[in-house]
Amino acid sequence: MTPAEEPEGAKPLPARPPWSRKTRITASVAAGALLVSGIAYAVVAGHEVSTDDAYTDGRAITVAPHVAGYVSALEVTDNQFVHRGQVLVRMQCADYLAARDRAQGALESTQGQLAAAQSELALAKITYPAKFAAAQATLATQHANLFKAQSEFLRQHDIPKEATTSHDIDFATAERNAVTGDVAQAQAQLRMAEPVSLNIDEAQAHVVQLHGEVKRAQADLDQAKLNVGWCDITSPQDGWVTKRGVEQGDYVQVGQQLFSIVSPEVWVTANFKETELTHMRAGQRVSIAVDAYPGLKLEGHVDSIQLGSGAKFTAFPAENATGNFVKIVQRVPVKIVIDSGLDPKQPLPLNLSVEPTVALP
Repeated sequence: MTPAEEPEGAKPLPARPPWSRKTRITASVAAGALLVSGIAYAVVAGHEVSTDDAYTDGRAITVAPHVAGYVSALEVTDNQFVHRGQVLVRMQCADYLAARDRAQGALESTQGQLAAAQSELALAKITYPAKFAAAQATLATQHANLFKAQSEFLRQHDIPKEATTSHDIDFATAERNAVTGDVAQAQAQLRMAEPVSLNIDEAQAHVVQLHGEVKRAQADLDQAKLNVGWCDITSPQDGWVTKRGVEQGDYVQVGQQLFSIVSPEVWVTANFKETELTHMRAGQRVSIAVDAYPGLKLEGHVDSIQLGSGAKFTAFPAENATGNFVKIVQRVPVKIVIDSGLDPKQPLPLNLSVEPTVALP
């Protein structure tokens, strides 16, 4: 709008006063500071990598009974710190004590049978050779008797009838027949006594069998003793009782989860994008912010990088060789060990959200 076109009575706008020298210097310094800050941030940010897909991790060991039975005493409560070997649960063990005593009796009985069989074996090594020798001697005696009876029989039949009597002939015949039977009986007894080694081997086999029975009875006793010992469930390590699911008086089965023991050792599992792993190495310094405790600042270092993305170890990993392929940036779990900043009186629960920042070279 030209001055000629300005409406009547309109006032002209005041002219902007020129910036003073001091104002110009101040503005220049501020702009320079912003530029330097931006450059510094870009440099630092380019040498750091962080993720909010991270959480605290640790070991949670499931505690389960080895034997079934009723819980007679519960020695711990929720979130209690326990030490390795400390008794956590006591179970009724009267049945297992009876089974142990029964197994002890069975073992002692079998050991007695073994001792008797060993004595029989030692006796067999003497008796069976002696019986064989006796049978041989008896057969030799009967052969001599047979020779004598046969000679008398032939003599009675060879001499003239006037020189003998029918009674003597009949007696010689009967004697020969009787001795012949004795010889046959002695031969049978010799055949029975002849397998000396077989009889000894049979006694030896009985001893070996009873040795096996003793071992089985000993194993049953050992198992019964273990069952008695397992009636007291102890802590496998130091840690906190977590996720308790048992009460006094409950009947529990073998392998049933009673609770977990969370170990004091806590680390961070951070799922970084695969594109963020280029310069990441074990040992690099990490600062960790915990969502639950904003004032808690933890320091740690990269311990290791999992050799496989999280998707690889799912129940149904993706099969990229079939169908249409869509490239998705994978995330790889990185284990970060916490070096400092933890409060021993305030342990970090597992699976808390954290944000680690890794300083890259």
